[in-house]
Amino acid sequence: MTDQQSPRRPRAFRLDDGDVAVREEPVVIEPQPDHYEAEATRAAPDADELAVEAAQRRGLIGRGLSWSGVFWSAMGALASLAIGVWIDGLIEGFFARSLALGWVGVALLALIAVSLLALLARELGGLFRQRGIARMHIAFANARAGDDRDAARKLVRELCALQAKRPASTHAREKLLHLTREIVDGRDLIDIAEREIAQPLDEEARREIAAAAKRVSLVTAISPRALIDVLFVVAQSIRLVRRIAEIYGGRPGWLGFIRLARSVGAHLAITGGMAVGDSIVQQALGHGIAARLSARLGEGVLNGMLTTRVGLSAMSVCRPLPFAVERPPGVRDVAPFLFGGDKKD
Repeated sequence: MTDQQSPRRPRAFRLDDGDVAVREEPVVIEPQPDHYEAEATRAAPDADELAVEAAQRRGLIGRGLSWSGVFWSAMGALASLAIGVWIDGLIEGFFARSLALGWVGVALLALIAVSLLALLARELGGLFRQRGIARMHIAFANARAGDDRDAARKLVRELCALQAKRPASTHAREKLLHLTREIVDGRDLIDIAEREIAQPLDEEARREIAAAAKRVSLVTAISPRALIDVLFVVAQSIRLVRRIAEIYGGRPGWLGFIRLARSVGAHLAITGGMAVGDSIVQQALGHGIAARLSARLGEGVLNGMLTTRVGLSAMSVCRPLPFAVERPPGVRDVAPFLFGGDKKD
């Protein structure tokens, strides 16, 4: 083997040796990207999530005392006082006629009071439950943005407790509770919770929205009166919002539904200008194509799209977790049949 082919041997030398060439050029260190800053930027909430949280604060969570709240509270108290005075006079009239008739009136009044308290307790329970889901949604978004492990574990346990009465989620809940003791990254734990718990619920909610859109578009196309269309669309929208709330773990009564409807309306108002590509243009195209075939068919398509938009807003507001693993669905994703698409529900 020649010297040219032999490997280069290691050689020791002193730094002050004159034979060693000293580099005069300064060493330039290129700036490296900050990993944690990149992660924080990636986890920042987007416009859709900010719109959902704003809508939840307007309707479900509330913003403290307002003049409208004071007005309606005073009106309710005055009406209750008037009803109480009227009932007192009624019972006194019963006793004036007959002692037995008076005691029958007292017994019926007691029965009414007990049932009214039971109804009020159920209404308040549904209201606080729906408000708790909205607070959970915001807490999940904050925990994921900050990669908070302790908050993520606590919220995942609350989510599993919320879905405890759904037998279909038993395996997913057991798996998720086991993972809370093993996964140390809060963001990863929340993403797994979304895949295991929220995505099956999303599929069920999408089927409900698609079915409601089909019913509305069909009834509008064959309905002989515009008043029937309006009443049917309103009834289907109310039913759809309540059904989606139940899918995600809420059980809103009338008070809870009023709050929920305010949040859905606020979300529709906030996202009205953000969904130009997904909603307005597609609605115009869909209505134009359908209107060429039939005016009633075109109205059915528009009413179906309106119902779909209401369902999607209810889906975003009622969901206990923000959309992170997958993007929020659009009108075409849920109801492609309104555009003549080939996608299946």
